[in-house]
Amino acid sequence: MKTICVLGLGYVGLPTAVMFASIGHRVTGVDTNHSILKALNNGRVHISEPGVEAMVLTAMRAGNLVVRNAPCACDVFILAVPTPVTEERRADLGDMCAAAASVVPYLKRGDLVVLESTVPPETTRSILAPILERSGMKAGADFYVAYAPERVLPGSILAELVGNDRVIGGVTEQSGLLAKELYEGFVKGRISVVDATTAEMVKVAENTFRNVNVALANELALLGEKIGVDVWEVIRLANKHPRVDILNPGPGVGGHCIPLDPWFLVEKAPEGTPLIQTAQAVNQLMPFHVLELLRRETAGVEDPEVTIFGVTYKGNVDDVRESPALAILRQVLKDGFGVRLFDPHVANLAEFQAMLTDFESAVCGSHCILVLADHKEFANLDVSRVAGLVKKKLVIDTRNCLDHAAWRSCGFRIVLLGKGDQWR
Repeated sequence: MKTICVLGLGYVGLPTAVMFASIGHRVTGVDTNHSILKALNNGRVHISEPGVEAMVLTAMRAGNLVVRNAPCACDVFILAVPTPVTEERRADLGDMCAAAASVVPYLKRGDLVVLESTVPPETTRSILAPILERSGMKAGADFYVAYAPERVLPGSILAELVGNDRVIGGVTEQSGLLAKELYEGFVKGRISVVDATTAEMVKVAENTFRNVNVALANELALLGEKIGVDVWEVIRLANKHPRVDILNPGPGVGGHCIPLDPWFLVEKAPEGTPLIQTAQAVNQLMPFHVLELLRRETAGVEDPEVTIFGVTYKGNVDDVRESPALAILRQVLKDGFGVRLFDPHVANLAEFQAMLTDFESAVCGSHCILVLADHKEFANLDVSRVAGLVKKKLVIDTRNCLDHAAWRSCGFRIVLLGKGDQWR
């Protein structure tokens, strides 16, 4: 049994903490957000993720997990704090540096420090290790430092923590091997050990691949509208090729990783990343394209009211981080639209809380329903209920997640992102 301190109790840190607690380690979870700590100590979990709440409560009742606002002496320190992007499109490592500095007073010989946050290549060796060496000890000799990025999908975090392969990078070979031994306690997938910078590059490359693939799908969608084809059918048929796997288009790219992490590579080599930068530009264009669709379809409507279905960055989660829906919402409000929001997965929405309402209130009197997240609930709506409440039977579906035949049978006009008039 080891004592483990996990710094950062968000979507990655909290599930990681409970995984280690569930296999018998004594875990201290650390967060500087007082409301998160208060909720956990009162038996409430602040993230919506299947299975996490039950595991947290079990671990806390057993005494294997405690939470506090500062680290303590432990055998292992795991840093799982946010690394957002600044306005200058550079990695903001402030939280990581602060977390590392907070560990220094408790660091002792033989300890292991693991960074899980997504960071630009060379961060572990060039930034994290020097901070920890303020302890007067040498990284890789007196204590050990490794990089172990998460590879999880919101909505399936616990299963993917266990089942997915992992890449772990050490500042020395021994650092990587010790981290591998630690994670083998619950990871069933294959764990590959490399140097820290390679592991950092692997993580950012994975998310950049998805970003570029989505950009291709989005560009194809724009082209489909222009030349008069259904890009969803194009992608479906193209993906029947054994070596083709195009992702789906949408209103933009969101989440805490995919829209941000590519900038970590651009930061390292602005002149050497033209493809990545172009992909970013294409994806950032999509919310504006959706706005143009909305403006075109509601032109001539006096005092238009729009209902937004889904404000999360993807379907069937409660996560609104970097959601393109929020960017669209802000501009729709600036344009003078009346706006109501319906999202069965979101209970709190900060600045837009007053617009978040129940299904019937959201559609009553609406001139347009704008679908921005592909929640499963939207596929099975009782369209007849909607038809009797709206002022105009118009839907803009940016996710291709509705039963279009059912909506059309009730008199609705469907505008599908990426679908031109193929019979013109």
